[in-house]
Amino acid sequence: LDRLDQLVPIVQELGRRHAAYGVLDAHYDTVGGALLWTLEMGLGAGFTPETREAWVTVYGLLATTMKEAARDATIAA
Repeated sequence: LDRLDQLVPIVQELGRRHAAYGVLDAHYDTVGGALLWTLEMGLGAGFTPETREAWVTVYGLLATTMKEAARDATIAA
């Protein structure tokens, strides 16, 4: 995340590809919930409130970037 300028274009392309696969915005919520559950189960006590908040923030940023790119690609098509 220290190099968002390099990461964002890659994540945007990923979002465009996911749109072509038929991924919908609601799917990102499902994946986010599954990710958090998996981390909680896997890390146990190590999944602190701070760790949870960090993952929520990171996943939110990635999912939002992907969804926006997918929307832009759909509009342009």
